[in-house]
Amino acid sequence: MGKVLIVYASRSDETKSIAELIAEGVRISGHDVDVKKTSQIKGEDDLKGYDGYAFGSATYHGEMITSMKQILFIAERAELNGKPGGAFGAYGWSGEAPGRIFETMENVYGMKMVSGPLMLKASWVEGGIQASQEYGKSITAMI
Repeated sequence: MGKVLIVYASRSDETKSIAELIAEGVRISGHDVDVKKTSQIKGEDDLKGYDGYAFGSATYHGEMITSMKQILFIAERAELNGKPGGAFGAYGWSGEAPGRIFETMENVYGMKMVSGPLMLKASWVEGGIQASQEYGKSITAMI
């Protein structure tokens, strides 16, 4: 049994809802999971010791939330190379944040990423609940 860390940045709590649904998928798969807001991560040691990761941020004005950018800088020193990962986020118009997080995790950290970022308008729209749970399962399938 592995352990997954999900870290999210959210303004309206929609990305938080997606994070919690991804966590459900991890638990359904029989793994442990910690879900944390970006403010709960103080340094790279807070990111170490997990078997898989999912980082998420809402997109505002074409950008991820600043606190997630800070997490990505911290994560560079957390030795995530080769670990399974995924990226997610809610968006209203454009949805760039999950893709940028995904690319950073894959290309900068060298992580083994799921097939692509999870981008949802809202967790409860257009099959978002099931898609989020399946995303959690897909991360654990690589552990």
